Amino acid sequence: MTSLQDKPISDKKDSLNINKIFDLQKSNQYKVGNSVVKERRAKLERLHQAILKYRADIKKALYDDFKKHPSEVDMTEIYPVTSEIKHAKSNLALWMRDQSIHTPLALLGSSSYIKYEPKGVVLIISPWNFPVNLTFCPLVSAIAAGNCVIIKPSEMTPNIATVMKKIVDDVFDENEVAMIEGGIDVSTELLKLPFNHIFFTGAPSVGKIVMAAAAKNLTSVTLELGGKSPTIVDETADIDMAARRITWSKFANNGQICIAPDYVYVQESKKEAFLTAVKKYIHQFYSDDATKETSYNRIVNSRHFDRLKGYIDDAVSKGANIEIGGQLSGTENYIAPTVMTDVDKSSSLMTNEIFGPIMPVFGFQHIEDVIQDINTQEKPLALYIFSKSTKNTNYIIKNTRAGGGCINHCAVHYYNTHLPFGGSNNSGIGKAHGIEGFKSFSNSRGILKQNFTNALELLLPPFNGFKQKLIDLTIKYF
Repeated sequence: MTSLQDKPISDKKDSLNINKIFDLQKSNQYKVGNSVVKERRAKLERLHQAILKYRADIKKALYDDFKKHPSEVDMTEIYPVTSEIKHAKSNLALWMRDQSIHTPLALLGSSSYIKYEPKGVVLIISPWNFPVNLTFCPLVSAIAAGNCVIIKPSEMTPNIATVMKKIVDDVFDENEVAMIEGGIDVSTELLKLPFNHIFFTGAPSVGKIVMAAAAKNLTSVTLELGGKSPTIVDETADIDMAARRITWSKFANNGQICIAPDYVYVQESKKEAFLTAVKKYIHQFYSDDATKETSYNRIVNSRHFDRLKGYIDDAVSKGANIEIGGQLSGTENYIAPTVMTDVDKSSSLMTNEIFGPIMPVFGFQHIEDVIQDINTQEKPLALYIFSKSTKNTNYIIKNTRAGGGCINHCAVHYYNTHLPFGGSNNSGIGKAHGIEGFKSFSNSRGILKQNFTNALELLLPPFNGFKQKLIDLTIKYF
């Protein structure tokens, strides 16, 4: 992937405009930051109404960009945002309230509290795979926390970017929230600026570039990245249910989901039954010819199509079998829902995040081997377990690490706004959604108020033997 730091901005006017908007927001940050609960709720409500107003336009734009079905848009783009808005509005007063904190006895005579204050001017860089969802959900958190915001959407989905800009321009003044469109050169220019926080969603490789740029200004970051999210189906699992839910979550959005099950381990004794059930549900969801099924969208562009085709070709050349699917059309950026077995672990299919409609399936005898295999790789964004055994489930969770996940389902943990969402190390830094999203865009300001003289006043210089005894007692008992 091209480095964000490789290309200078091509249009000086764009550069001047970026700096102008940044300066406007910087000048306005305290006014916005001092807004009260009622004002922030009103902003969120205006955003909510604008999304509903442009709902049809959003659906058309996403279909034009990569043939995303309108119902899938409602489920994966509209609902997560409206749900996030409702949750924030309901809880905003509590989140903004000063939080009283325990004060130790050694500081008797004082009280302590945490004040959540906005970070200031923040940047949201959003991706193409769920552009509405992954732009506006962090925006909700940023607004709730009282920040000014600049948004940089992906240039790979231009139709929906145009609609999102209409929404932003309708709802906000640019000295408060602004969207700036463009390619890598625009992202590079934005990353030069001393933002107070950057929220980035995308590939780990680009996340490293964002983090490096942020470090130059000591800017804090939230990085929503990706990785190879494993799925484990043990011998106690309901195989039909597991197949149905895994098939849905793997092939929704044509597999272009950061929390899609990347590959599946199935107890060897259940592997054939699982493959048979997956084939049944692929047919049920997308028919025998998914090219004619409107519920099945497309790879976003030819570059990503070629990447995925290369993964399949490489795996087959190393002995992999195509159990289901495998049909491709470069003219349509189409890859059928594809299931592969006997995939060599050294193939590019297993050394890269797939991010497409290809699902490797492996059999296993001993869960310990699966865990060892998972733990040799980077910590995934999600890990999924299908099992009726509490013992097995607890063992897997205890002996693995992941950003999040589900038991007996896939991906739906994202829909729970009460749960923190994010990765760990290579799959992400920081958390989003609900209170966690609010905190990501806030500075936790710790404040101690001295109400009357406390014992520490007795320990001020000049030091002597008596004061040392008091210090010793303080260390021992307090």
